[in-house]
Amino acid sequence: MQYICLVYHDETVFQRMSASEIETMQREAAAYDERLEKEGKIVMARPLKLPHSARTVRVRAKKRHVTDGPFAETKEQLIGFILIEAGSMDEAVELAGMSPLAKTGFIEVRGISFHGDPDLEQPKG
Repeated sequence: MQYICLVYHDETVFQRMSASEIETMQREAAAYDERLEKEGKIVMARPLKLPHSARTVRVRAKKRHVTDGPFAETKEQLIGFILIEAGSMDEAVELAGMSPLAKTGFIEVRGISFHGDPDLEQPKG
């Protein structure tokens, strides 16, 4: 099954890091991606451009509204994703926990759904 690992981070953490610390994190992230690739677990991994370059689009009453920047009002912003193959949610969580970005940010893990998947239905209650 495929799982998306959404990587969230506070931009200011990177601003406080030294060039050496950033280089180490980038090296560790590349090694992490290579390990997942060798194990046949990675489908795709990509960083995203910084949140301030985002635009948020929503349509209300048939009118499109565009806002500069991300919509979320949190310190942590989505900075990248890793699409992996794993046998279970537990395995996906274990793989996500190996990411060096989990040390200073956090990673949300979700299974990928397809149309007709009962997991797409809203919980009843």
